[in-house]
Amino acid sequence: MKTNICPLCNGHKIASTTTFTVDLGSSLIVVRNTPATVCSLCGESWISDSVSENLEQVVAEAKAKQRVIEVVDFQLESVA
Repeated sequence: MKTNICPLCNGHKIASTTTFTVDLGSSLIVVRNTPATVCSLCGESWISDSVSENLEQVVAEAKAKQRVIEVVDFQLESVA
């Protein structure tokens, strides 16, 4: 059952975006404008399974490029 109440602070969760970061030790990956459900009170965010799958692909591509820092904008049309 989905709820719109934050389990951490009892604030309201709303559809929004967040910045997703991954620190791989040798590189840092930042994905801006990632779709998420965000608490309007404490700011905690939750990412859906489909968005998470897309983020895994973004991270794999960034690792393959072997860059120290990779900053990308999330592409909504790429989420199935």
